[in-house]
Amino acid sequence: MTATATTDHVRRAAATSPASAPPQRAPGRRPSTPLNPRRSVPLTLVTGLALVYTLLPLCWLVINSTKNQRDLVTSFGLWFGEDVNFWDNVSRTLTYDDGVFVRWLLNTLFYVTAGAGGATVLAVLGGYALAKYDFPGRKAVFAVVIGAVAVPGTALAVPTFLMFSGMGLTNTPWAVIIPSLISPFGLYLMWVFASEAVPDELLEAARIDGSGELRTFFRIALPLLMPGTITVLLFSMVATWNNYFLPLIMIKDPDWYPLTLGLNAWNAQAQTAGGEAVFDLIITGSLLTIASIVVIFLLLQRYWQSGLSAGSVKECPASCPPPSS
Repeated sequence: MTATATTDHVRRAAATSPASAPPQRAPGRRPSTPLNPRRSVPLTLVTGLALVYTLLPLCWLVINSTKNQRDLVTSFGLWFGEDVNFWDNVSRTLTYDDGVFVRWLLNTLFYVTAGAGGATVLAVLGGYALAKYDFPGRKAVFAVVIGAVAVPGTALAVPTFLMFSGMGLTNTPWAVIIPSLISPFGLYLMWVFASEAVPDELLEAARIDGSGELRTFFRIALPLLMPGTITVLLFSMVATWNNYFLPLIMIKDPDWYPLTLGLNAWNAQAQTAGGEAVFDLIITGSLLTIASIVVIFLLLQRYWQSGLSAGSVKECPASCPPPSS
């Protein structure tokens, strides 16, 4: 036997050996990969229960907003009444008590625009400065921000009320707007986002080209920070829109109520002597309140998703060396 024949025989034996054979998988069972995971029945059940827990109150609200006062008491909560009165309920909600619901809606929009908008602007400016500038006391500021995130808002309600009462600002819109401007979580989020989304080399190149700090921020950094900015804006808007405790202790004039306090006032008037029960209007008003913020959230959802995934994938430049084999 020649040397060539011996070599070919060895190669064929190695190719057909069990060690070199590809691993066999059970027929009808697909491989599990991060991009193509295997189905999990327990996880599906848990997700389904979470979905039902989330959507069931919303379904109840939509169904009962179509009922009148009598059907709310006599019919099943998760099914429609004898008549569909949705548009009549909406009309009565908007016109009841000289249209006070519209006034509360405008107040809420004002608080959200001034409070959440201002909180977003301050968070973007502060987060960018803390991420891209080195100055004395930077670590102390970081510690203060982290500590402020851990403090619940209710713990600061009484000191805030006493401070605003001493300044004569209670029962005014400023008592709701000024505390809403402070968002430690938004500042921390923008700090982390700016550290990853804005390369230092890009800022240095702009400065070398003669661009000032303000121009560099607005023309270069701000577009890169837009996904994080929208994310902070959404969180601030939802927090301000649903804020109840702060307006409760600060506002006594019904003309300055937000929607949360206004609907609670309608609910409380049924418990007073001679008060009119308007539970159908309360439910319809609650639906209109939720629908407004849901629409805004859906319109800005794509920015929010891109903000959450920013920095998760990094592209290698053309000069990047190939991976070693």
